[in-house]
Amino acid sequence: MIGIIGLGNMAQAIIGGILGEGMVSEGNILGYDRDAKVRNAIAEKYGIAIADNNGDVTSRSDIVILAVKPQVIGTVIEEISAKASPETLFISIAPGKSIEWLTSKFGKETKIVRCMPNTPALVRAGMTGYCVSRNVTEEEKNTALEIISSFGKAEEVPEHLMAAVTSVSGSSPAYVFIMIEAMADQAVADGMSRKQAYQFAAQAVFGSAKMMIDTGRHPAELKDMVCSPAGTTIEAVKVLERSGFRAAIQDAMSACTDRARGV
Repeated sequence: MIGIIGLGNMAQAIIGGILGEGMVSEGNILGYDRDAKVRNAIAEKYGIAIADNNGDVTSRSDIVILAVKPQVIGTVIEEISAKASPETLFISIAPGKSIEWLTSKFGKETKIVRCMPNTPALVRAGMTGYCVSRNVTEEEKNTALEIISSFGKAEEVPEHLMAAVTSVSGSSPAYVFIMIEAMADQAVADGMSRKQAYQFAAQAVFGSAKMMIDTGRHPAELKDMVCSPAGTTIEAVKVLERSGFRAAIQDAMSACTDRARGV
């Protein structure tokens, strides 16, 4: 049984991925959320089983996904710790909460997979960084990887890099959406309809990312392919560089990383 505590957007992405990949049937997913309306909506949408409380999820599940906010995860762990078996595998998506911190809240040695997904998981195009506690077996790690890969790509990283994962993929969809919005705004200023502007801007970003992934070529090389001598693109690139576009992204990511580290 796979248990999920917290049934918000990210939990729904996980449920959708698990069911979409056919890992288990609906009846083998057990969820709970403090909000009764949310519980009922998720049960109706996905057909999963609903538990009576967080402890019920934990006592009945082999794997428990902690899909709750970082500010409440400590309280949740206090509620479920006594219900956890030594063999229960916990997968936490709470940003900023280290394996050491999570273990201390359980008050005992616990099998933990810490991961940082992002919102594109909602369309099964997420990017997730993860790390595991020392007592997680290779088989358990592979099971966790199968779950978090069901809604996108996943890569194992040393835990000290999880803050960098937060800035480069966990939070970065927000940066991309700002860029798409800005591109669309200018297209509207140039006479394009709003709907069409969003379509052109979003598809350009999607296609560019896919081109880099599929070709494996360096982003600078792909940029140079677009920049014809004395052309329109190199003029735009000059303005971006002069305006500090590259530095602004790096500064934003640095601030994000610092916050993720608790600096």
